[in-house]
This record gives sequence, C-alpha cells and structure tokens, in this order.
Amino acid sequence: MRRLLSHPSLVIGLVATVIFLVIGLLSLVWTPYPIEQIDIGRRYLGPSAAHWLGTDNLGRDLASLLMSGTWTSFLVAAVAVAIGVGLGVPLGLAAVAWGGAVEWLVLRLTDFVFAFPAVIVAILITALIGPGAINAIVAIGIFNIPVFARVARGGALSIATLDFVAAGRLAGLGRAMIAWRHLLPNIMSLIIVQGTIQMSLGILAEAGLSYIGLGTQPPATSLGLMLRDAQGVFLIHPWLTLVPGLAIVLIVIALNIAGDGLRDAIDPRLRQGNPNVLA
Repeated sequence: MRRLLSHPSLVIGLVATVIFLVIGLLSLVWTPYPIEQIDIGRRYLGPSAAHWLGTDNLGRDLASLLMSGTWTSFLVAAVAVAIGVGLGVPLGLAAVAWGGAVEWLVLRLTDFVFAFPAVIVAILITALIGPGAINAIVAIGIFNIPVFARVARGGALSIATLDFVAAGRLAGLGRAMIAWRHLLPNIMSLIIVQGTIQMSLGILAEAGLSYIGLGTQPPATSLGLMLRDAQGVFLIHPWLTLVPGLAIVLIVIALNIAGDGLRDAIDPRLRQGNPNVLA
C-alpha cells in the first residue's frame, strides 16, 4: 500500500476516478431534479443557483443529467470489461496451458473478433434486436474478449517456463489446476492494469455508440447521448456540449493516469527506473 500511495499519478488518477464514480452513484438515490422532468419554458438557461449547470433543449436540469449519464457510462464500461475478463482471461490461460490446437484456435478467434470494431458489432446487433444500452455492453464486451485473451496469454507465457510451474507439473497437478493456482495469480496485475485502460476505452466507445443512436436510449441518459442532443446548438449554447464533453475527457484522463500509475507501482522492473533490471 505504501508503494502504491508513493506514486502521485496513481493517487491523483484514483481520487479523480472515485469522485466521478461517487457522483454517478449519488444519482441512484438523489439528483437536483428528476432527469425526465421537462420544462420547455425554462430551456437553455445558463448556470444559476436553481440549475447549477443550466438546462438543455427540453428544460431538463443539466447537472442531474450529468450525474445520471456518468453512472450509465461507468456501468456500461464496467460490465463490458467484466465480460472481457470473464471470457478473455480463461481463453488466454487455456491457450498457454494446453497449447497446440487450442492455442491456434484462440489466436484465430481473437484475430477474427479484432477484424470487426465495436461499432460494426453494435450495428449488427442493433439490426437484430434494436438499439439500447444492453447492445452497447455486448458490443464493447465482445471487443474486450480478445484484448484480455492476448494479455493473459502473453503474461502466462512468461510464467509457464518458471521453476515453480514445472514443480507443479511434477507434483501431478493438471493443466487446469496449474493455470488456476500458478498462472492466474501471477498475471492479475496485468489484468487489473489492462482493466483500467479498457474502462476508459469503454467509456469512449459507449459515448460514441450513444452519439450515433446505437447506445443508451431516452428516457435514460448517458454522456454520449447528452452530446448528441446538444450538437445542433453548439454555436449558440456551447455549454450544453462542453459539460458532457469535458466530463468524458476528465474521466478518461483519470482512468489512464490511474492505469499508468498502477502499472508503474506493480511492475518491479519499472520501480527502479530500469525496465531490464528486476527490483
């Protein structure tokens, strides 16, 4: 813990991320105004004591929308990362533990998924079952699977040749047990760091999908949906775009800074400032 707290970038990134997460969680129990409350007579109001960030084109309170949208964006990204970890990591470990045809199949599967970006997958899913936040989660999650499979495979390959793994084989442990007991615990730091990176990419992907109408649908809201609603009045009422846009930028920067700091704190080769020397 002392080592983690000694990295200012990690602390700053985590604090900023937690602040945004708390703002999003708060929307589950309280917002200044209901997000579905429309007041056409009070639309396009600037920031004031009554409406901290002003109102949008329908007279809805922008601060309330921002709080709820932040939670939606975090939720979509987190579930998508969970899908990637839950399916991708076992695939990566299986590729190393069994090798041969299994490894070839996993690598070809990841190559196939990488050939279809999340937006294309979302369009295909939307054509079948319609747009929505669930579709965005599925699309981003499918794209995360090969990412975590590759990370898990790369990390496990460097562990599989070490002596304690060979000792496990001599002790009679099966391939699955070796992957569970020896490979997985030793690559968890890689998975955690990659998870923070994929969280930031997931928030960007969700915003992009919602912006083109394939993600979160009204009456729910997200940061990308707020951007889409404000695009037509950017030159007249720029704060409607700046509020969700700045929130997306700050969240992504916070997650990336936290991920970089976490990598530096966990990786022993980076703690000494020399990537070729173990601490």
